[in-house]
Amino acid sequence: MDKKKILILGASGFVGNAIYKELCSYFDTYGTYFSNSSFSKNKQFIKYDLEEDDIFQVLERIRPDVIISSLRGNFPAQIQAHQHLMEYLMMSKAKLYFISSANVFDAYSKFPSYEHDKTLSLSVYGRLKIKIENMMMRLPKEKTAILRIPMVFGNSSPRIKEIKESIDNNEPIEVFPNLIINVTNDDRLTQQIHYLINRNKTGIYHLGSSDLIQHEEFIKEVIEHLGNYHPIYKRVYTTNEDRYLAALPKDNLLPKNLRISCQEIIDHHLPV
Repeated sequence: MDKKKILILGASGFVGNAIYKELCSYFDTYGTYFSNSSFSKNKQFIKYDLEEDDIFQVLERIRPDVIISSLRGNFPAQIQAHQHLMEYLMMSKAKLYFISSANVFDAYSKFPSYEHDKTLSLSVYGRLKIKIENMMMRLPKEKTAILRIPMVFGNSSPRIKEIKESIDNNEPIEVFPNLIINVTNDDRLTQQIHYLINRNKTGIYHLGSSDLIQHEEFIKEVIEHLGNYHPIYKRVYTTNEDRYLAALPKDNLLPKNLRISCQEIIDHHLPV
């Protein structure tokens, strides 16, 4: 059987690189990097400057069956790159898996959000993701999958690194006591994406924990797990009410062995 050819845009970032490591043994996997020249030695990686280069050149060179977009960087340049991606998808057999965010719902704070809820965001980041999602919705359904993810943790995640640095430097750690979230980690997220690609799934998927937790409680438990630390917490209250930023799965459920709970992320998937 021919191996699927996969191109990960933004494969040098934390999430993109985790996806690359999960898929590269199973598929003919390529990735783009921008500033991290350590990737230049890897023949599977192509240098791509979001603001200077045309995505078409990368696509023509690789001719992928599956494109995973985990791009970061200049927002207008991201929008233009994705417009070109949509044109390419219409001309080719490729499918696009887009790493979106729970932030597409950040204007709805009274309840968690499900796959087919209407998107509305107050943040510039959330609006960017909505704009790209809306472009994808105009394409035939079998061409695209929107993967909305919450905060991602894991051994080498920027969030864990930031917490450790704050502890080392005796700097306060921000917690949001009224914020109710779901979370994920790089291991489970990449297994879920692997499954979706294997099964040729398309549509909208919410790839976060199947339960909810308060931001403050989660961060405190994570820190307890990291060691015997007593950091200073800076409580940030944006409202007196409980506020949700959680994208939960309802319509497109993954198999039980691919789901994860907040507690599992704390217990099994963080460094001790």
